[in-house]
Amino acid sequence: MDTPLDLTFSALADPTRRAILTMLLEDDMAVTDVADPFEMSLAAVSKHLRILTRAGLISQEKRGRVTWCKLEPDALKAASVWMQGFGQFEPVNLDDFERFLEATLKD
Repeated sequence: MDTPLDLTFSALADPTRRAILTMLLEDDMAVTDVADPFEMSLAAVSKHLRILTRAGLISQEKRGRVTWCKLEPDALKAASVWMQGFGQFEPVNLDDFERFLEATLKD
């Protein structure tokens, strides 16, 4: 059985999922809007969204006929605390981490 921490790191391991998280930093988005920039099927994007949801990194809510995705920023706290436990890492500032993700994904 995967622990929440396993699910978080597994979800973050994929560049498409990291890109989705970066997109959701701005605002909630409809699933179809999340899928727009990717050259893959809506079904493939939906699979990525299910993985992010299962990890607790995003939530999805049906509003009428449209499913919306929302970033759950507190979900990264457990991963941050785990990394700090090694003592080799400075405490992770989530705002700095978000900026790092944005900069990394733009390259």
